[in-house]
Amino acid sequence: MPKFAANISTMYPHVPFAERIDAAAQDGFRAVECQFPYDVAPQILRDALASANVELVLLNTPPGDFAAGDRGLGCDPARRMEFRENMMRALEYARALDCPNIHVMAGIPPPNVDATRVRDTYIQNLAWAAHAAGTAGKTALIEPINTRDIPGYYLNHQAKAHAIVRAIGSPHLKVQFDLYHAQVVEGDLATKLTQYLPTGLVGHIQIAGTPERAEPSMGEINYPYLFDLIDHLGYEGWIGAEYKPAGSTRGGLGWLAPYKAGVT
Repeated sequence: MPKFAANISTMYPHVPFAERIDAAAQDGFRAVECQFPYDVAPQILRDALASANVELVLLNTPPGDFAAGDRGLGCDPARRMEFRENMMRALEYARALDCPNIHVMAGIPPPNVDATRVRDTYIQNLAWAAHAAGTAGKTALIEPINTRDIPGYYLNHQAKAHAIVRAIGSPHLKVQFDLYHAQVVEGDLATKLTQYLPTGLVGHIQIAGTPERAEPSMGEINYPYLFDLIDHLGYEGWIGAEYKPAGSTRGGLGWLAPYKAGVT
């Protein structure tokens, strides 16, 4: 049965960030994930996780200057040192919070920079990040993101992400397969799951309804079918519920009821 982690960056938006961990636990989640936890001290989050008996399974690297449009720095040749600093910041939190996975954000290529230089920068940065993650006992993840939500984002397709992971060849680098983003960009989700899950290169899965990015029970994706397929294919990792509730988070959790045992 699938096991689900609540994304506390998008779910429970009206609850203070650290308190969302307990809110998720009250709804039966035994794991959470988040995007950017860096405004809250690690010890506060660690205490909240321990109190709720919940584990943190994923966090993102800092995005850079989010207000200025940064969405990660992985592909920017001029910001390699800042990229490394952000990765080390993520590892600091991952160690403190016993979080196994770090999504290393690719970012948006700077204008007027040669595409080959951008790609080489990204590959080199990822190889360094994978080594750093492995040294810390963690896994670095890369995630294709659709260009409707983040116009210009460097990594958009599953094939490209898997090719990059294979090229780098590190056991500490895997793909974060977000079914919402994949549906927006390329569709054919069942075929892609069947193609990629058996490779062992998918380290984490995320879900949301498409196109609104609301509950997975809303929109065009037949998630019950895909959850059965994911089980059939032998995936044993967490599935992150990274969606924006259409109403109250708790009121929209009807989709979870058939899988309630799978959140523990």
